[in-house]
Amino acid sequence: MNWTLDLDILTLEALKVNSQSFLPAFILLLLVYVFIVVSNVGLVVLILAGQTLQQPMYLLFCNMSINDVFGATVTVPHVLRDLILWDMERHVHYTDCAVQAFCVHLHASVSHTVLMIMAFDRYVAICSPLRYATVMTHKMVVSLSWAAWGSAAVLVLVLIGLSLRLSRCRRLVFNLYCDNASLFSLSCENLLVNNIYGLGYTVVLLGSSICSISITYLKIAVVCLRSRSKVLNSKALQTCVSHLVVYITLLVLGFVIVILHRFPQLSDHRKVAAVLGHIALPALNAIIYGLQIKEVRRKIRAVFQKNQVNTPASW
Repeated sequence: MNWTLDLDILTLEALKVNSQSFLPAFILLLLVYVFIVVSNVGLVVLILAGQTLQQPMYLLFCNMSINDVFGATVTVPHVLRDLILWDMERHVHYTDCAVQAFCVHLHASVSHTVLMIMAFDRYVAICSPLRYATVMTHKMVVSLSWAAWGSAAVLVLVLIGLSLRLSRCRRLVFNLYCDNASLFSLSCENLLVNNIYGLGYTVVLLGSSICSISITYLKIAVVCLRSRSKVLNSKALQTCVSHLVVYITLLVLGFVIVILHRFPQLSDHRKVAAVLGHIALPALNAIIYGLQIKEVRRKIRAVFQKNQVNTPASW
């Protein structure tokens, strides 16, 4: 009984910081987290409140903003707490660890599925502009959003469920926060089923996103090459390049973390990359997509113009 109770309290690894570096790291991470929450929540409120912004592209973008805040909130406050307790052991209950692992993988999966439905929206807008209003209705936007979150939730639920069925013989989590690898590495049982499903999960998620987005943008490129409309090509370039930058950044961060998992001697680098994966892309999304919205650009321009006007008066 005591052995089982002990295994319910897990010990987390931590970032290697000292008394000089923990405070700057804490302040920097806190500022980035506040920016992520304020900017993304502000964009969602602006889109939902603005009548001119009730367009499928912006409504689909709300999914990304919500997912970015969700993903950052799942991990960053946890890391901030650990930075404060940098010289103490970190403990977490197994149930909390499982919930966090589900949320971490749900965030990563939804990042791919949301970018897939956003690519579909761009495909219809550029390749079939006359049918766009009839295809991308509010009902379609809601259906695509449910599909993005629902399919990701089902895949992740099975992934985490397979790890929860295993018995545990260890207490140490080799990560800053809990994920699926942390859960099944606590067991001494045969992990063949977990490895097979984990590989299938990765292939389905990455394969479907890479193939669908690649095919979508190849078709968009063909349409733009055939078109002589500078307006169409300029609009396609503006919306598609930003989408591709975000998607490629997501892939690169994901592959870097997976590769670093293969090198235990680089565990500290993997921890830093894992934290960056939950703050870099959400901050980048808010900047890239936020600046695409005219009302956001107008408000930013108004703030700068106001500051320029007030500056001479202060002198």
